[in-house]
Amino acid sequence: MTAPAPSSTPSSTASAIPPAPPAAASPVAPDPAVAATRWLAVGSLLALIVLCLAWELLLAPLRPGGSWLALKALPLCVPLAGLLKHRMYTYRWLSLGLWLYFIEGVVRAWSDRPPGNWLALGEVALCLLLFAACALHVRLRLRKARRAAAGSIS
Repeated sequence: MTAPAPSSTPSSTASAIPPAPPAAASPVAPDPAVAATRWLAVGSLLALIVLCLAWELLLAPLRPGGSWLALKALPLCVPLAGLLKHRMYTYRWLSLGLWLYFIEGVVRAWSDRPPGNWLALGEVALCLLLFAACALHVRLRLRKARRAAAGSIS
Protein backbone atom coordinates (compact mmCIF):
# COMPACT_ATOMS: atom_id res chain seq x y z
CA MET A 1 0.00 0.00 0.00
CA THR A 2 1.55 3.29 -1.06
CA ALA A 3 0.61 6.82 -0.08
CA PRO A 4 -0.87 9.01 -2.80
CA ALA A 5 1.54 11.40 -4.44
CA PRO A 6 1.10 15.06 -3.58
CA SER A 7 -0.66 16.96 -6.32
CA SER A 8 0.50 20.26 -7.68
CA THR A 9 -3.03 21.70 -7.76
CA PRO A 10 -4.20 23.67 -4.75
CA SER A 11 -6.44 21.78 -2.37
CA SER A 12 -10.12 22.48 -2.22
CA THR A 13 -9.86 23.65 1.40
CA ALA A 14 -7.52 26.49 0.46
CA SER A 15 -9.97 27.82 -2.12
CA ALA A 16 -12.83 27.61 0.39
CA ILE A 17 -11.27 30.26 2.64
CA PRO A 18 -12.99 33.58 1.98
CA PRO A 19 -10.85 36.61 1.16
CA ALA A 20 -10.23 39.20 3.85
CA PRO A 21 -12.87 41.93 3.99
CA PRO A 22 -11.94 45.30 2.53
CA ALA A 23 -10.77 48.05 4.86
CA ALA A 24 -14.07 49.91 4.43
CA ALA A 25 -15.92 47.05 6.15
CA SER A 26 -14.09 47.60 9.45
CA PRO A 27 -16.30 48.64 12.40
CA VAL A 28 -16.91 52.32 12.91
CA ALA A 29 -15.36 54.13 15.83
CA PRO A 30 -17.65 54.27 18.88
CA ASP A 31 -19.27 57.47 20.00
CA PRO A 32 -16.87 59.33 22.36
CA ALA A 33 -19.57 59.71 25.03
CA VAL A 34 -20.32 55.98 24.96
CA ALA A 35 -16.61 55.18 25.18
CA ALA A 36 -16.22 57.60 28.11
CA THR A 37 -19.09 56.00 30.05
CA ARG A 38 -17.64 52.56 29.35
CA TRP A 39 -14.23 53.48 30.73
CA LEU A 40 -15.83 55.25 33.69
CA ALA A 41 -17.80 52.08 34.47
CA VAL A 42 -14.76 49.82 34.11
CA GLY A 43 -12.58 52.17 36.18
CA SER A 44 -15.09 52.54 39.00
CA LEU A 45 -15.71 48.77 39.05
CA LEU A 46 -11.97 48.08 39.31
CA ALA A 47 -11.66 50.70 42.04
CA LEU A 48 -14.55 49.09 43.93
CA ILE A 49 -12.88 45.66 43.70
CA VAL A 50 -9.58 47.06 44.97
CA LEU A 51 -11.33 48.96 47.77
CA CYS A 52 -13.23 45.86 48.93
CA LEU A 53 -10.06 43.76 49.02
CA ALA A 54 -7.89 46.41 50.67
CA TRP A 55 -10.58 47.27 53.21
CA GLU A 56 -11.15 43.72 54.43
CA LEU A 57 -7.56 42.48 54.18
CA LEU A 58 -5.35 45.45 55.08
CA LEU A 59 -6.91 48.79 55.97
CA ALA A 60 -9.71 48.02 58.44
CA PRO A 61 -10.52 44.31 58.62
CA LEU A 62 -13.20 43.08 61.02
CA ARG A 63 -10.66 40.71 62.57
CA PRO A 64 -6.90 41.26 62.83
CA GLY A 65 -5.11 39.66 59.90
CA GLY A 66 -8.07 39.98 57.52
CA SER A 67 -11.54 38.52 57.29
CA TRP A 68 -13.52 36.26 55.01
CA LEU A 69 -15.61 39.30 54.13
CA ALA A 70 -12.98 40.03 51.47
CA LEU A 71 -14.76 37.40 49.38
CA LYS A 72 -17.43 40.02 48.70
CA ALA A 73 -15.13 41.27 45.94
CA LEU A 74 -15.49 38.04 43.93
CA PRO A 75 -18.99 38.75 42.54
CA LEU A 76 -17.68 42.10 41.30
CA CYS A 77 -15.14 40.31 39.10
CA VAL A 78 -17.85 38.55 37.08
CA PRO A 79 -19.23 41.61 35.23
CA LEU A 80 -15.77 42.91 34.34
CA ALA A 81 -15.55 40.67 31.26
CA GLY A 82 -18.98 41.77 30.06
CA LEU A 83 -18.11 45.43 30.42
CA LEU A 84 -14.92 44.96 28.44
CA LYS A 85 -16.85 43.12 25.70
CA HIS A 86 -19.46 45.91 25.37
CA ARG A 87 -22.36 43.70 26.48
CA MET A 88 -25.41 45.84 27.15
CA TYR A 89 -27.01 43.18 29.34
CA THR A 90 -24.05 43.32 31.73
CA TYR A 91 -24.45 47.07 32.20
CA ARG A 92 -28.13 46.54 33.00
CA TRP A 93 -27.80 43.78 35.60
CA LEU A 94 -24.71 45.32 37.17
CA SER A 95 -26.61 48.55 37.78
CA LEU A 96 -29.17 46.52 39.73
CA GLY A 97 -26.79 44.27 41.67
CA LEU A 98 -24.44 46.95 42.89
CA TRP A 99 -27.12 48.33 45.21
CA LEU A 100 -26.20 45.51 47.61
CA TYR A 101 -22.74 47.07 47.93
CA PHE A 102 -24.32 50.51 48.29
CA ILE A 103 -26.48 49.26 51.18
CA GLU A 104 -23.48 47.64 52.86
CA GLY A 105 -21.55 50.90 52.53
CA VAL A 106 -24.36 52.95 54.05
CA VAL A 107 -24.78 50.55 56.99
CA ARG A 108 -21.07 50.34 57.70
CA ALA A 109 -20.60 54.11 57.30
CA TRP A 110 -23.18 54.54 60.04
CA SER A 111 -21.99 51.75 62.35
CA ASP A 112 -18.20 51.35 61.91
CA ARG A 113 -15.50 53.42 63.56
CA PRO A 114 -12.83 55.28 61.58
CA PRO A 115 -11.20 54.36 59.24
CA GLY A 116 -13.92 51.79 58.41
CA ASN A 117 -16.63 54.41 58.10
CA TRP A 118 -14.52 56.46 55.68
CA LEU A 119 -13.88 53.39 53.55
CA ALA A 120 -17.61 52.69 53.60
CA LEU A 121 -18.31 56.20 52.34
CA GLY A 122 -15.80 55.56 49.55
CA GLU A 123 -17.71 52.40 48.67
CA VAL A 124 -20.96 54.38 48.56
CA ALA A 125 -19.38 57.00 46.28
CA LEU A 126 -17.96 54.35 43.93
CA CYS A 127 -21.34 52.59 43.77
CA LEU A 128 -23.08 55.84 42.84
CA LEU A 129 -20.44 56.58 40.20
CA LEU A 130 -20.71 53.07 38.76
CA PHE A 131 -24.51 53.25 38.67
CA ALA A 132 -24.44 56.61 36.90
CA ALA A 133 -21.91 55.33 34.35
CA CYS A 134 -23.94 52.18 33.64
CA ALA A 135 -27.25 54.04 33.36
CA LEU A 136 -25.79 56.69 31.07
CA HIS A 137 -24.03 54.08 28.95
CA VAL A 138 -27.26 52.15 28.39
CA ARG A 139 -29.20 55.33 27.63
CA LEU A 140 -26.64 56.58 25.09
CA ARG A 141 -26.42 53.23 23.31
CA LEU A 142 -30.21 52.87 23.10
CA ARG A 143 -30.54 56.41 21.76
CA LYS A 144 -27.88 55.69 19.14
CA ALA A 145 -29.65 52.45 18.14
CA ARG A 146 -33.01 54.27 17.80
CA ARG A 147 -31.42 56.92 15.58
CA ALA A 148 -29.78 54.25 13.43
CA ALA A 149 -33.09 52.40 13.08
CA ALA A 150 -34.94 55.60 12.21
CA GLY A 151 -32.28 56.48 9.63
CA SER A 152 -32.51 53.08 7.94
CA ILE A 153 -36.31 53.25 7.65
CA SER A 154 -36.50 56.58 5.84
